[in-house]
Amino acid sequence: MILFINACVRSESRTKRVADALLAKLDGEVYEEKLEDIDFPKTDEKFLANRDALIAAGEFDDESFSLARRFAQADKVVIAAPYYDLSFPAMLKQYIEHINVLGVTFEYTPEGYPKSMCKADKLYYVTTAGGSYVPEEFGFGYIKALAQNFYGIQDVELLKVVGLDVYGADVEGEINRFLEKI
Repeated sequence: MILFINACVRSESRTKRVADALLAKLDGEVYEEKLEDIDFPKTDEKFLANRDALIAAGEFDDESFSLARRFAQADKVVIAAPYYDLSFPAMLKQYIEHINVLGVTFEYTPEGYPKSMCKADKLYYVTTAGGSYVPEEFGFGYIKALAQNFYGIQDVELLKVVGLDVYGADVEGEINRFLEKI
């Protein structure tokens, strides 16, 4: 199963357009997590106490871990996250907080290092940006570090189209040239 984590909210999202082209090239059933449709609970003391109690009891079949279970079972992961406000949308961070579950997506070695419990062998991170200043450490780097160090996904690929809102940019041309490369 290909898990498509969609952090795009605009109906004409350029990031989603690139992600859809990638998904069309991949083999396998696609399951979409449309993040704007998820009502993430507030991460407060009550939430954390409940979550910790469920983890301590090994109750990983609880509904609150459904996102983590799907992530752990995915064969491939595609994240579509537009670059704005110097990073990815906040809902992607909320999603990460809900999939980063000890006992579902990772465990710790006796030495205290994370060890993956995920199946995926590849993660694609798709982004577009209006400007040209898109340092990898402002979004993609975080996702890549988590994928490689917690989820055991060593093959992490960045697909990005930038400079789309720069004066005089040929938006359609830039996107179409990129899509041809996929």
